[in-house]
Amino acid sequence: MSDRLILGVDEGTTGVKAVLFDERLRPVREARRDKVQRYPQPGWVEQDGEEVLTAVVEAIAELLADAPGEVVACGLDHQGESVLAWDAETGAPLSPVVVWQDKRSQEVLDRMADQESEIQALSGLPFDPYFSAAKLAWLLEHSEDVQKARDDGRLRMGTVDSFLCDRLGAGFATDASTASRTQLHTLGTPGFDPSLCKRFGIPLDVLPEVRDTVGDLGTLHHDSWPVELSLCGRAVDQQAALAGAGCVVPGRVKATYGTGVFILGHVGDEIPRPAGGLLPTVAWSIGGHVEYAIDGGVFTAGAVLEWLSRELGLADDPAALSRLAREADDSGGVRLLPALAGAGAPWWKPDARLVLAGVHGGTTRAQVARATLEGIAWRVADVVTAIRETIDVDTLRVDGGLTNEPLMLQLQADTIGVAVEAGGADATVAGAAAFAAVGAGILESLLEAAELLPVDRRVEPERDAAWRDAERARWRAFVEAAVELR
Repeated sequence: MSDRLILGVDEGTTGVKAVLFDERLRPVREARRDKVQRYPQPGWVEQDGEEVLTAVVEAIAELLADAPGEVVACGLDHQGESVLAWDAETGAPLSPVVVWQDKRSQEVLDRMADQESEIQALSGLPFDPYFSAAKLAWLLEHSEDVQKARDDGRLRMGTVDSFLCDRLGAGFATDASTASRTQLHTLGTPGFDPSLCKRFGIPLDVLPEVRDTVGDLGTLHHDSWPVELSLCGRAVDQQAALAGAGCVVPGRVKATYGTGVFILGHVGDEIPRPAGGLLPTVAWSIGGHVEYAIDGGVFTAGAVLEWLSRELGLADDPAALSRLAREADDSGGVRLLPALAGAGAPWWKPDARLVLAGVHGGTTRAQVARATLEGIAWRVADVVTAIRETIDVDTLRVDGGLTNEPLMLQLQADTIGVAVEAGGADATVAGAAAFAAVGAGILESLLEAAELLPVDRRVEPERDAAWRDAERARWRAFVEAAVELR
């Protein structure tokens, strides 16, 4: 094994994973730190910025303490649309991390309803509290600490990557893929759009510089680390997963199963205009050359397994709940709409809630568990159906914790009618490492990186088209009864 190593860091929603890879993108060792999510009010989801920073620092420190070689490059991915404010002079957070699932900024969007069509035309994104802009506006309107820092000229605001990089010495910056998720960026233009910032009341000078996804992005350092780290890749977690799943050429589609499920399809270097409730987004920017993707998010997946286990006691943990689902041959008529954080693509209904229906006296825990996996599979199928208006989906690359469950893979293949393929590595953190390897010149391109990340599992659909059409109609009828879609 080469003694040159690449560090990938995945700052995800519920935890931080750091992995050392060799030059062939084979994982060598890893470390993980969990994070605490807090729910101070209905619809609010927060994290502590200092706790997030500590989790990242400690996970990296664990690996660097006995790294079996020289760490020559680092790549960082992060939880997308989540934001916070902090003091430019001290680095201290002035707000909690307002997580992407948080709905408090709906009031901002309601007030701006007359501008929705113009903002969507510029940003490509629908009005939903999922995106960063309204969250930032809410903080500026409601936090006295944020307001005072703005008035004193010491306010910084941004996504979690910009906070981490600022605190760890790489500078106050983010990348193009992240900017495209904020609703403050117009595709095809550099940086943040002044007109969008003005509409949301966000001063341009409090936002980070927007840079390429790969390259010489600065140096990360901390007193607990034995060495400094060259930051050579930085991106949103789902764009990292797109690269880590090998979807680096037009027509390839991936789904990452974590807290939610996020489905992205690579569409090349022309700005997409997707139909069917999907989002256009920057995939990455390399040497000033931007590639794009279309995106559809299912906001609840692993989160519902955690909730059913923790709050309702259906199983000891999500993995046990997945195993329990195998004990049922079918769901016994039970349906579950996974919507703890609203319904994302393709309907964009932020006020939707989880619905469990069809339960009777004879319903078993195993049937509820199976209905949960079926609900997740059908929600992904909803998005894949929309993607098919733009891309001919012949396979779906999948990754994330839920893909370790064989039943989940089979249900997914059956509901979308094509094979699902899974690789051997965590695609998100592998994508962060792939960005770093390209940025450091270890690999020539993301295509070369994709060739190093082979598929090791392929699951074919077992159900025919007639079954799929009938079950899709039943699922659609259930969803329309559960959520007002018109």
